[in-house]
Amino acid sequence: MTPSSSTLHLADSDASLPFYAAQAEEIALFEQAWRNQLPLLIKGPTGCGKTRFVSYMASRLGLPLFTVACHDDLSAADLVGRHLIGDGTTYWQDGPLTRAVREGGICYLDEVTEARKDTTVVLHPLTDDRRILPIERTGETLQAPSDFMLVVSYNPGYQNLLKSMKPSTRQRFVSLRFGFPEPVREREIVIGETGIDIRLAERLVALAGALRTLKEHDLEEVASTRLLIYAARLIQSGFDPLEACRAALVEPLTDDEETAAALMEVVQVNFGY
Repeated sequence: MTPSSSTLHLADSDASLPFYAAQAEEIALFEQAWRNQLPLLIKGPTGCGKTRFVSYMASRLGLPLFTVACHDDLSAADLVGRHLIGDGTTYWQDGPLTRAVREGGICYLDEVTEARKDTTVVLHPLTDDRRILPIERTGETLQAPSDFMLVVSYNPGYQNLLKSMKPSTRQRFVSLRFGFPEPVREREIVIGETGIDIRLAERLVALAGALRTLKEHDLEEVASTRLLIYAARLIQSGFDPLEACRAALVEPLTDDEETAAALMEVVQVNFGY
């Protein structure tokens, strides 16, 4: 989903909700997917707000949120559940996916392509019109309630032949593409998250824009909105701006000393040193 200046708007200002600044029509799309019992796939770079968006929507809809940070060792049993031994007896313990299906709510699998291949197979019966979760080890077949929703996310920039979502799996989801916000919106996000003044926010956002132009020059990833917020918080607490940018923006982007030095030159120019 590509943001446009005509559709940008702040999300509800309800203080009970996590802060979220909408980029386009993602809130309406999420709500429609939930109402129509459709699974949702969110694609976008690291630190662009995917997880915050899901957290915001869970609060907005009043739904429990079961979040799973996927990794290389995540198995189907980690999602569904397993038998455990305790106090001399064996008992079954639901995994987060099973809990979400039993209780209702949103099950969010963050960076789903990082998980083992057998994990996504478990999701298939939940992502078609059956909306069921078979549990082989207990013999149960759970029917997902109307308020259950499956949401997954991944960063397409990290994909390769070994870590990619099969087209047959990807086509089971309604999909939403996130990018970094336009400068005006990103400035509002940084201010909303940290309370820094508008001039500093503008300077940080401009710096992020300059660093992002270096994506093809020795950088695997670019400065994310999340890192901007980290830098702003350090500066807001009284930390030296250059050192805050070094710690929050430069060092997380590279391990190469020469590249780090070059990035710091960009920082210094941006801050007028």
